[in-house]
Amino acid sequence: MGRRCQCRPVRCERSVAGRREGTMTHLPRPSTEAILDALPGLAPFAREAVVLHPERGEPSPRDSSIGGPLLWPKDEPWPLCSLPDETNPEGLPATAMVPVAQIFERDVPGPWWPADTDLLQVLWCPNEHWDPPAQQADVSPVVEVRRRRAADVDGCLVAPPSPSRHSEDGYLPQACTFTGEPLTDFPFREELPPELRPALEELVRTTGDGGDVITRVAGWKLGGWPTWHLTHPMVLRCRTCDTEMTLLFTVASDAVTEVIVGRWGDLRIFACPVDHRHPFEVDLH
Repeated sequence: MGRRCQCRPVRCERSVAGRREGTMTHLPRPSTEAILDALPGLAPFAREAVVLHPERGEPSPRDSSIGGPLLWPKDEPWPLCSLPDETNPEGLPATAMVPVAQIFERDVPGPWWPADTDLLQVLWCPNEHWDPPAQQADVSPVVEVRRRRAADVDGCLVAPPSPSRHSEDGYLPQACTFTGEPLTDFPFREELPPELRPALEELVRTTGDGGDVITRVAGWKLGGWPTWHLTHPMVLRCRTCDTEMTLLFTVASDAVTEVIVGRWGDLRIFACPVDHRHPFEVDLH
């Protein structure tokens, strides 16, 4: 006879981003203390995360944003993409990338900031690519990630180039400000030791409104654990030092930003925890 779960019930005290019928919602979530009190074995797997709740707005280049203007040095070339895409199999002429997100450390502090940077910028080519470089995801935009010090940007590029072509839907994020919600994220049960899985399943079952608000918190997110909607969890290893990579940033499909990736899924950017200068890795799920 199987051992009965000893997980204690917890009271939901917080809200966290979730997806329901294609819109971002807030679902009740227990505090981190309540989760770990109910299941102490989760503690070694806890990761800091910040969920970004987007709202349409008019951010400036010196604001954190989704789809807003970037604090881009006026003398630094704007990223272009000349890879073959679904719109043009030759990939020519090269087309300008578009801003996906800009995050200042002052707005979203956490362990994802190397000592020499305080600004994260994510751009992508707004076209689907079927055979991109190895670090990119198939059938998705090609991603560019830049880290920099905001104080080093003396003059900002005022009018970056617009893309000469783009896919019809989903890859031109609408300009949004966001509110960050710090939380502690936990992995999916298959990423945990077998002895913890029954108790976690019971905790998930008895929490909230029946959805999983404990693990792999959904939405635009910095840090935390990745969602795995379609496949079993995978380990991505740094191509430079072979270290297991960790989730840096999640681009989520949602109605506010009008971003749609995959089958209303997530595009995740993984980074090497040893050296942020090592190549990042992109996964579409």
